[in-house]
Amino acid sequence: MPTPTLTRAPAFWTASGILLLVLAASGVPTPLYRVYQEEFGFGPGMLTTVFGIYAMALLAALLVVGGLSDHVGRRPVLVGGLLLQAVAMVVFLSADSVGWLLAARVLQGISMGALTGTLGAALLDTQRPDKPLGALVNSAAPGFGLSIGVVGAGVVVEFVAEPTRWVFIALTGALVLAAATVSLLPETSPRAPGALASLRPTVRVPRSQRPAFVAVLPVLLAAWALGGLYLSLGPSVAASVFGIEDHLVGSLLVLAMQGSAAIGAVMGRTLAHERAMVAGASIFAVGVTGTIGALLTVQTVALFISAVVSGVGFGLAFLGAVATASAGVAPADRAGLMSSIFVVGYLSFSVPAIIAGAVAGSVPLETVTEVYATVLVVLALAAIAGVRLRRRRAGRPEPVLDPSRESLPA
Repeated sequence: MPTPTLTRAPAFWTASGILLLVLAASGVPTPLYRVYQEEFGFGPGMLTTVFGIYAMALLAALLVVGGLSDHVGRRPVLVGGLLLQAVAMVVFLSADSVGWLLAARVLQGISMGALTGTLGAALLDTQRPDKPLGALVNSAAPGFGLSIGVVGAGVVVEFVAEPTRWVFIALTGALVLAAATVSLLPETSPRAPGALASLRPTVRVPRSQRPAFVAVLPVLLAAWALGGLYLSLGPSVAASVFGIEDHLVGSLLVLAMQGSAAIGAVMGRTLAHERAMVAGASIFAVGVTGTIGALLTVQTVALFISAVVSGVGFGLAFLGAVATASAGVAPADRAGLMSSIFVVGYLSFSVPAIIAGAVAGSVPLETVTEVYATVLVVLALAAIAGVRLRRRRAGRPEPVLDPSRESLPA
């Protein structure tokens, strides 16, 4: 007797919950990095390597299996990705050297690469036609999920003996349970030919979506690069520049940015996609400029305020970017397109942070962060200029920030 499946709305929210879980798991190592640094004795360069190898593994998986669920179905890819994520948690639990830590991050990255595009496509598949929330959840989930993982791990590190043991045991159980729950989801992508061909490493952006995809690139680069900075070096910057040694307070800095990113995405749900992107990029530029000011003046309050403002801009701009790039995409191309968006995102997330960590070995971390932030402001301004130029060439009016009339597309 076949297992009964969930109807559209419960399936959408179940997929959303699974996405939050795996994103939370990916954020858990952030407050643990300093614990591992003290235990295994490595510096900023190795720290960002541990951070970056996860993103590199994720990218490799996205390039190979990012569109696989368009051919073999969503459920097989989801089950495999979740079980591999559970294995990664077991390796974290057993890690007694940097080598095991790197291995755990590689496994986690591969599983996230398989899950990211597939869950993003599942949300687009199961969203209500009269209330399309897929782009909103895809944009808000990273902020919410990472915040839950970072702050939850920060609390455990600060108040629980053997924090790594308890964190990874709990996550292993949750991920195995999530894998079992996948059987309740409806299969929204029937089997189709071309599965083996889809495994060739490539970025698959449908021709019809390419102009919009190119237009959102500066936003993706800037927003995700800021996320990479906070999640890799954020606690270290808080400790070395601002003297914040408390693990929980260091985690709250990440929450200030990532949690606000989720709020920004929710705030922009009634804005047309290009308007959301322009508004978000503008707020983002202001917030990151504030971060530079906080570093120059060593003002902790200003650092947290600028993190909140930057996060709101991140969420709003990323929401607009996802909606712009995915508007009108054919169902059979959804997983591939979402994977391409996240390929750009995770490259921006990892490569600049790895470079920053390597440079920080010979240049003060404060200086590295200031230069990094300045580049992000320039990218945000370039994104705004690009949207205005496209509209001027197309003879369309400039985007304004009045949310009263237009809404996001499906």
